[in-house]
Amino acid sequence: MNLPASTTGTTPEHIAIIMDGNNRWAKKRGVPGPIGHRAGADVVKPLMYACRDRGIKTLTLFAFSSENWQRPEPEVRALMALLSRYLRREIKELAADGVRVQFIGRRDRLSPRIAKLLEDSERATSHNTESTLVLALDYGGRWDVSAAASSLARDVAAGLLCADDIDERMLSSRMSLADKPAPDLCIRTGGEWRLSNFLLWHFAYAELWFTDTLWPDFSVDELDVAIEQFRGRNRRYGGRPAREVI
Repeated sequence: MNLPASTTGTTPEHIAIIMDGNNRWAKKRGVPGPIGHRAGADVVKPLMYACRDRGIKTLTLFAFSSENWQRPEPEVRALMALLSRYLRREIKELAADGVRVQFIGRRDRLSPRIAKLLEDSERATSHNTESTLVLALDYGGRWDVSAAASSLARDVAAGLLCADDIDERMLSSRMSLADKPAPDLCIRTGGEWRLSNFLLWHFAYAELWFTDTLWPDFSVDELDVAIEQFRGRNRRYGGRPAREVI
């Protein structure tokens, strides 16, 4: 890796967000959980456009984790229905505004209707280059690494690849987001301080920023605070410029 002399003052190219706090937001207001999820969905589009306007090319959102299947069945159904409504309502506008929509994660556990909707959404926006919105659905960081390793193992077994040639670059090429730069900044809302199995490989050198704000209350103003703090950090990637060596 060629290390930059300094990254202070730069704008992140890729932001990833763990959207946490929808249910707690609803509970505080004495309303059902699905209302909190709907309020959280309403945050996505303005945030996407704010990122685009600030020169951030990719926004990746943790929409549904591989562990979220363990939630009560009515909540899972409500989340899938919300996803379906959101894409049907918003995809035409996103496509017209130059936003490319992509999905990462497993699709074999989604209903055929949802899986087709994801495929149709990707196809409808595939020509766009202004910015990219990535939604992680049925996604887990450990699954991502193991799926990439399994893909390489199959090629070794088929004689297409020598095991000794496998390196980090090759493993990365088989993972989700292989066509994107790694996230520069990870934001987590809701007051928790953990990654929850999200993009574990990709966050190796990401800057982390945590806020107590529940996701439905997360605003563009707070996004700007996170970006400004990121711009004040010097990312050395484990190295140090020669001029700093005593």
